[in-house]
Amino acid sequence: MAPATVRTMCPMNCHPTLCGMLVDIDDGRLLGVRGDPDNPDSQGFLCIRGQASREIIGNPQRLLHPLIRDGRRDGEWRRASWGEALDLIVARMRAAGREAVGTWSGHGVFANNYGTRVASHLLRRFANLYGCQWWSPTMICWGLGAFGLGLTGLLETNTKEDMGAHSAMIVLWGANLASQPNTARHVAAARRRGARVVTIDVRETEAAAQSNEVLILRPGTDTALALAMMNVIVAEQLYDRDFIERYTVGFEALAGHVARHSPAWASEIIGIPADRIVALARRYATTRPSMIVLGGSSMHKGANGWTAGRAVACLPALVGQVGIPGGGLGPRHGSATHGQALTSIVAQERRPPGRYVPSQMARVTEALVGGDVSVMLLFGTDMLSSYADAEQVAAGLDRCDLVVAYDLFMNGTAQRHADVVLPATAWLEELGAKSTNTHLYLMPKMLEPPADCRTVTWILSELARRLGLDDFYPWATDEGPLDAILDHPSTGHATIAALRAEGGIRALRISHVAHPDLVFPTPSGKIELVSQRARELGLPELPVYEAPPRSSYPLAFRQGRTLTQFHGFYDHGRALPTLAAADPEPVLWIAPADAAARGVVDDGPIRIYNERGEFEARARVTTRIRTGTVWMRDGWEGVNRLTSGAAAIPDEAVEVFGFSGGQAAFDAMVEVAAR
Repeated sequence: MAPATVRTMCPMNCHPTLCGMLVDIDDGRLLGVRGDPDNPDSQGFLCIRGQASREIIGNPQRLLHPLIRDGRRDGEWRRASWGEALDLIVARMRAAGREAVGTWSGHGVFANNYGTRVASHLLRRFANLYGCQWWSPTMICWGLGAFGLGLTGLLETNTKEDMGAHSAMIVLWGANLASQPNTARHVAAARRRGARVVTIDVRETEAAAQSNEVLILRPGTDTALALAMMNVIVAEQLYDRDFIERYTVGFEALAGHVARHSPAWASEIIGIPADRIVALARRYATTRPSMIVLGGSSMHKGANGWTAGRAVACLPALVGQVGIPGGGLGPRHGSATHGQALTSIVAQERRPPGRYVPSQMARVTEALVGGDVSVMLLFGTDMLSSYADAEQVAAGLDRCDLVVAYDLFMNGTAQRHADVVLPATAWLEELGAKSTNTHLYLMPKMLEPPADCRTVTWILSELARRLGLDDFYPWATDEGPLDAILDHPSTGHATIAALRAEGGIRALRISHVAHPDLVFPTPSGKIELVSQRARELGLPELPVYEAPPRSSYPLAFRQGRTLTQFHGFYDHGRALPTLAAADPEPVLWIAPADAAARGVVDDGPIRIYNERGEFEARARVTTRIRTGTVWMRDGWEGVNRLTSGAAAIPDEAVEVFGFSGGQAAFDAMVEVAAR
């Protein structure tokens, strides 16, 4: 067979950055990967993460066979057949009862279907037909911030292309371009046109280099900044009265509320001079169009993590910059454009009544610790590195009768807690399709899976067959569920066959401008400056600042992303030599004054600790972070021993928008010591 170059997508799910990839194959072997210059989203770009993906195939650490052990502490892994492994799983599921079986998935099963979510659809379909627990993956990531946005009514986002072409001002609010590098090209294009770029964050991120102005806040104080900006806009009558009257509710109440939240008040909280807050508010209100690009995940990790989304979403409404090119909210993790949607195959109407644990991280942990869930099926996730208060999660997994991990590589959770490990397929070894905010992309199968590796579809089908769920998989081929999901006006009722015939790329039928019809997904159909839904959920009807919890520990700990790491799959990148070498060990950013007070030196070994646990790392003493704040790349095994697993919103609120906002607080105040 002659060498071939095949178009696909990168298996790193860096939404809203999803990059096109060309893969060179010869006689069933992977020769290399490179950026696809004809991909309309990435235009040939492929970062270090994407380049490293070639190291997945043929990796000596890869799991190739089902493994079973009879004891988690001292038991040796032994190779097993698929029949033995699946029979054991089904026997334990039946013994526990369906409501005591939990399913949890991560990006390890979304590597070739992010945006189309076929793996998540099928897992949820399985859980609905069987009647076991299923928890929404969004609760680990962007869902809590989007919950706040949803209360105000601005869930849709303008596209990165619209931003680059039209925005006169871009506020990168907690949005780090290292985790969404495709957005950076459009920020740079806007700057070349003369647009002003402002970065707001808890540290000087990579985005700062693209910015005209940088504001470094104390962690968890974004809401205070937004309220003070509204104070200036209202007091100086910089708002759009006509837009407010036609498309919002609650302006008078909001105006009275923000009158008590002056820039001087906010300055003491956020650590930014009042005159800078005033200048930012004036510039934002008087520059048209202005766009806010909100952080998708990291900025919302905190007990008050949702309130920033709630408050920031009021800003474009006040100045009438919604539903216009270059305005409103820009692309963020997990966001959708106007018109973007899929058809569901999850069979929600078939879900039997039961005692279901809500998609609330704290409740899942409680269910494990309390024994209400005793069988855990983990698909493509390192649960301990993802969940807050990880030692409580570990205690819960220790209590389980059976823990199953399906992945490409052994990870920390599997090594510590699994009884059965199942070998996964990689992105080139199964059919898939990805969707960005603007395009649909085919991801064809190019290679046969090695040894005993199997797709998640095959495993769920085999479990369903053993459990008597005869209609779990009514499709004749792997194309069937994808065709069913893509059968929607947004995709032009795409099919895999049609995508293949079109060269693997199809533009979605969407609007590059969010909410162009000025109709909003709220009870009133308008932007809710006063939120009726929040009031009904027992939450403040107006955007409020809630101070972070008090602590006897002095340093505010926050996590985020870097260019060398994203999500927990591929054993957090450590299974891929390029990424492991680029980011070999955990490093904590700490300000010079904080380091000096503790005898900590740059690159020196340190211990980070609080009342929940401790974690070892190295120090990076830097002026790019403010005194009183420390920061680390997320995903390191053990880092979430430090973080709070408390619920951030009520259980009844977590799924009101069709995704889960049930993220734990992830707050952590810590102390640092040299070791």
